[in-house]
Parts: sequence; structure tokens; C-alpha cells
Amino acid sequence: MTASPCTLLLATNNADKVAEMRDFFSGLNLVLRTAAEFPQIPAVEEDQPTLQGNAIKKASALAAATGLLSLADDTGLEVDALDGR
Repeated sequence: MTASPCTLLLATNNADKVAEMRDFFSGLNLVLRTAAEFPQIPAVEEDQPTLQGNAIKKASALAAATGLLSLADDTGLEVDALDGR
């Protein structure tokens, strides 16, 4: 007997991130949905002081709005010549 798949909401509209996450989770018993499937949810302002903070804010906001388990990934480039900013 196979367990029902779990639905995971990818809290991004970035097609490259979606493709990367779909590849990462392939083979698992998951139904992956994306933020693009919920156009009624406004974009989350990325105003946190860290990449981790922005990812947590996005995932939390989409989880609260949809009731789905949500995952966000926020990346950036930190440059030593700019004091790590």
C-alpha cells in the first residue's frame, strides 16, 4: 500500500528555482505546487536583514495563506569588497 503524497508549496515564482527544486525532490512521494498557482496572494516583501529571514518570511506567509506546507529558498551574492553586503 502506497501512502498518499504530501503537497509541498514552493514559495517562489522563479522558474529556475522551481526547476531546481523539482529535480531535487524527484522520486519522492510529493505533489509540488508553486506560488504562481496562487496569483491572489500578494508578493511578500523581502525586507528582512538576512537571506534566511526572507526565506522564513516567504514560506510562513504562503503557508498561512494556503494552509499548505511551504518551502522557500532565498539566495544572494555577498561581496567582501562591499563588507559582505
